[in-house]
Amino acid sequence: MRSVFLFLLIVFTTFSICNAQIVNVESLRRVSDSAKWSGSASLDLGLIKNTNSIFRITNRIRLQYNTGNNLYLFINDINLQKIEDNSFVNRGIQHFRYNRKLNKRIKLEAFAQSQYDAVSAIKFRGLLGIGPRFKLSKNENFRYYLGTLLMYEHEEASESSVKILRDFRGSTYFSCSLYPLENVSIVSTTYYQPLLKKFSDFRISNETSLAFKIFKNLAFKSSFTYNFDANPIANIPKTQYELTNGIVYSFD
Repeated sequence: MRSVFLFLLIVFTTFSICNAQIVNVESLRRVSDSAKWSGSASLDLGLIKNTNSIFRITNRIRLQYNTGNNLYLFINDINLQKIEDNSFVNRGIQHFRYNRKLNKRIKLEAFAQSQYDAVSAIKFRGLLGIGPRFKLSKNENFRYYLGTLLMYEHEEASESSVKILRDFRGSTYFSCSLYPLENVSIVSTTYYQPLLKKFSDFRISNETSLAFKIFKNLAFKSSFTYNFDANPIANIPKTQYELTNGIVYSFD
């Protein structure tokens, strides 16, 4: 049954057409100390306001394998957008992250990411990062984490006249996961990513999600995402935001 489900996810992803300049990995982690596979698939409907008014359908796939001391996480995030003039925009992110448990409080994490985003004029953005992740709370119902990573960035604009950027950024994030009720979860993560040689060139992103469990493996999720880029790659707004609602299917 699981293999059939994974096959359907792959097929659905292939025929879908991502959004978010910074991936909120925290909302996609599956907390578990046992060695096993887990994953989820979500379908969101959203209204976005940046350079245009956009109606969006998003499909997000997450697969995770946890051996206890090692965690492997893969994310494929793609969407189809309809803009005011009826044109369509492709966005996509593929993200792979590895965590190595050093002790009960500290993990070493590394990640690789590829991205394209027509609305933000990003033809290609490749990222490689590594750094420690700290667990600030032991309470299972209230979890707090802090991560500090060094990140290499390769960025190409959709406009050929804009030069290719290659540089290093810091990436610091603070995340809280709250479970006030058995069927309710709240996850909020804030990222700060400055250019190391020029701290006035920075990005800030926050995503806050509220999920209600409908059935054992099915939940309704509402998310608000805010992005600010002090020096965007092209002539686009520095501030972008999204509000999405949808359903998430998870398995373990």
